[in-house]
Amino acid sequence: MHILFIGGTGNISMACSRAVLAAGHRLSLLTRNPLPAELAAAGHIQADIGVETATAHALGESTFDVVVQFIAYTVDHIERDLRLFAGRCRQYVFISSASCYAKPMPIPVRESHPVGNPLWDYSQRKVACENRLWQTQSATFGVTVVRPSHTYDTIIPLAFGGGRDWTGCARMLAGKAMIVPGDGTSVWTVTHSDDVAAALLGLYGNPQAYGEAYHITGDEWQTWQAIHVETAAALGVSANLVPMTSAAIIARHPDKRGSLLGDKTQTAIFDNSKIKAAVPGWQQRVPFAIGIRRTLAWFQAESSRQIVNPRTEIEIEELLAANSRA
Repeated sequence: MHILFIGGTGNISMACSRAVLAAGHRLSLLTRNPLPAELAAAGHIQADIGVETATAHALGESTFDVVVQFIAYTVDHIERDLRLFAGRCRQYVFISSASCYAKPMPIPVRESHPVGNPLWDYSQRKVACENRLWQTQSATFGVTVVRPSHTYDTIIPLAFGGGRDWTGCARMLAGKAMIVPGDGTSVWTVTHSDDVAAALLGLYGNPQAYGEAYHITGDEWQTWQAIHVETAAALGVSANLVPMTSAAIIARHPDKRGSLLGDKTQTAIFDNSKIKAAVPGWQQRVPFAIGIRRTLAWFQAESSRQIVNPRTEIEIEELLAANSRA
């Protein structure tokens, strides 16, 4: 198959690129920047997807079996993609988000649970993208929606000071306190990008996946407290954790309402039966205890990746002070 990734070098998509090449498929990446050396075997369409006319020119007469969109966040992005790719591919795979599921969520969550998360605008925009795509599903343009949940590889899955920052890890190494939302006992699912990539590989060109949505998540879950404790252990230190209610955090930082109430403070356990039926033999192979060590090693391999964000440091210290006064 000839597969086009829009993106292909990010936290999830880099692992997906490696998986496609290892499987022997033809891979092209549409990116603005040059490809890293490890993806030298991939074709490169160098263009800014945000500049539609230039992208159309760069695509020329190219056609693809599958187009995978990793970086669409609004309906406008989807409308642009439909103009660019509706006549160029048999299958369009949209990377959405498991945060789209309506709250509260059942345990476990299945794909039949309604989407529509009113607590987070990011999720609402992803739902709008999904709805627009379902309108285009046809015999000649198969749509597949994938909903990962807190996938990590080159990001650190901490509630504060994580993501692309090293801030939380630096605090742990220094013995400083870390905030855990709620009391730390809400249950959460994190998934390594290698596991998402392996499942996605079985959806490409798979007619069973046309017109379907799948979440791809780990089979294990743990509390937020356990995630922080395991991360600290991987750093060789003990975690100094301070629980703080989401309401108290949001009172000082209203911008965190969506990511907390609409996502991280919700217990999230997923039933992966549907993706396992579509991709026989797939299962989680990277437990968190191993995956987090890989992630931390990636950050530690280059000092330029260990970015400590002063603003995040100030936010955490202010929250700790407010919590102490309370």
